Amino acid sequence: MSTQSLALAIVFAAAAWAAAPDGEALYKQRCATCHEGKAQPRMPTRQEIAARTPEAVYQAMFGGAMVPQSAGLTEEERRAIARFVTAKEFGARAATGGRCGTAPGPLRVGETDWNGWGSDLANTRYQPKPGLTAADVPNLKLKWTFAFAGDSVRSAQPAVVGDRVFTGSASGAVYSLDAASGCVYWRYDAGAMVRTAVSIGKAGVKFIAYFGDVRATVHAVDAATGELLWKMKVDDHPVARITGAPVFYDGRLYVPVSSIEEASAMMPAYECCKFRGSLVALDGATGKQIWKSFSVVDPPTAREKNSAGAQTWGPAGAAIWSAPTIDVKKKVVYAGTGNSYTNVSINTSDAVLAFDLESGSLLWASQVTPKDNFTMACGRSANCPTDPGPDHDFGTSPILRELPGGKRVLVCGQKSGVVWGLDPDQRGKVLWQTRVGTGSALGGIEWGPTADSENAYVAVSDVFSREGHPGGLHALKLDTGAKIWTTPPAELHCTAGTKGCNSAQSAAISSIPGVVFSGSVDGHFRAFLSKTGETIWDFNTARDFETVNGVPGKGGSLDSAGPVIANGMVFTNSGYGMWQGLPGNVLLAFGR
Repeated sequence: MSTQSLALAIVFAAAAWAAAPDGEALYKQRCATCHEGKAQPRMPTRQEIAARTPEAVYQAMFGGAMVPQSAGLTEEERRAIARFVTAKEFGARAATGGRCGTAPGPLRVGETDWNGWGSDLANTRYQPKPGLTAADVPNLKLKWTFAFAGDSVRSAQPAVVGDRVFTGSASGAVYSLDAASGCVYWRYDAGAMVRTAVSIGKAGVKFIAYFGDVRATVHAVDAATGELLWKMKVDDHPVARITGAPVFYDGRLYVPVSSIEEASAMMPAYECCKFRGSLVALDGATGKQIWKSFSVVDPPTAREKNSAGAQTWGPAGAAIWSAPTIDVKKKVVYAGTGNSYTNVSINTSDAVLAFDLESGSLLWASQVTPKDNFTMACGRSANCPTDPGPDHDFGTSPILRELPGGKRVLVCGQKSGVVWGLDPDQRGKVLWQTRVGTGSALGGIEWGPTADSENAYVAVSDVFSREGHPGGLHALKLDTGAKIWTTPPAELHCTAGTKGCNSAQSAAISSIPGVVFSGSVDGHFRAFLSKTGETIWDFNTARDFETVNGVPGKGGSLDSAGPVIANGMVFTNSGYGMWQGLPGNVLLAFGR
């Protein structure tokens, strides 16, 4: 190279270096407020983010919690932040290992499956024909482990239909696996994190796998091949998302819509708040919207300026975080809602709502905690409502059960630590209420109880409880809410203060005749006798695993998604790394 050419190369390199975005400076400007300094329990710490891949951080800026903070950044600026905070370079997408050697047979949907979130339209999380008995449970053994490449486990509870497992992931990859071996039939890339369970329905001649992502888009793919059939964005708010599983019934798909605008409010200049939770009915074959009903009835209007001079709005909030519940008898769909985001109080937040299945009209609202007006700005910035509430969402799906004599009850767990028994035939009238936990913004009942024909079983989170060990499991009578038994949280065998060393039972729980399954934040997956609460099986998932797809596997905390029991096998995710949990990346399958 000539001297002149070398000089030009140096000049061009220097110019390119000078023009490269400064990831550290951008991180401090856009991100550090939420992830460093004063503790914010619902935001991952800098250390937790560093454990992720740059691809995951980059994706969060486009379709996750960081959308408002990253608004206006170029693609290269976002990549620079992701490189800085993870100290890793972007890599090519990992190839899918563990492909099945043969094509699957025809997909068959049956009553022994676990389809969607709650196993049935009533969201009981109860499998009456599990293919194993209570006597078999102590003999359960790990059959196979599948690892999500480059991911940590978030919500994406698996669904089991026929001989296949369907599951999403934090990277947006959705898989169809062989239930017996864990080999991969197909992979579909949604382009954004998929937190919902997958629901299988038949529209026309095809079985279709339905799921939602964190960009509020519903995807419908051919369950046999993974081919995209249609996708539909159901809400245009920048941070709207789908966390609860869509529910398929009678040719329609019922989709709950939530948001993370509570987090957007942490920016003082943000014009808080405009999101309205909703339930959307789509045609299962085409994705065409049939109706959309908001959980906040009135649209937001401009209010006063906040202390930082930003315009505020209201009413807003009442996100629907969980899968809706279908009442086939009355042709009604029920949904639990979260808190309000503004000073404008509404009667549909922290409530169970009933919508007409055909038209979507709101039939009634049973609110249990009025004036729960809250954002994550409280204690941090200007966008905190006056006299903020406790943030006691219904994050769980209502459970519909029939009692002796034909009376019915909706069982609903709340973050307040209270379990509610509501009368679906009397506009949600309170039949009983039973306190099982102390409750908090991340406490009480987080993701979902289970119920057989006689009792409801409720696990307690109270993940940041200062009153001894959090957690515990309770059995309640369906007709009265009376406690039958309580099993306290198990003793911890980990170093206090380390990630994941917590006995909270935040994850949804599930049951079969005679047995209740519950996971805990310390990584233990346990089975309890439903008559007494006695522990009969305990598997520690917080360890390394050899996986069927060749990806390094590591278990961690069990949170959010619950166990799935179908056709003689039990499945659970391990590695939920939020809220000081221990991150991991595995789906575990157990059998006899």
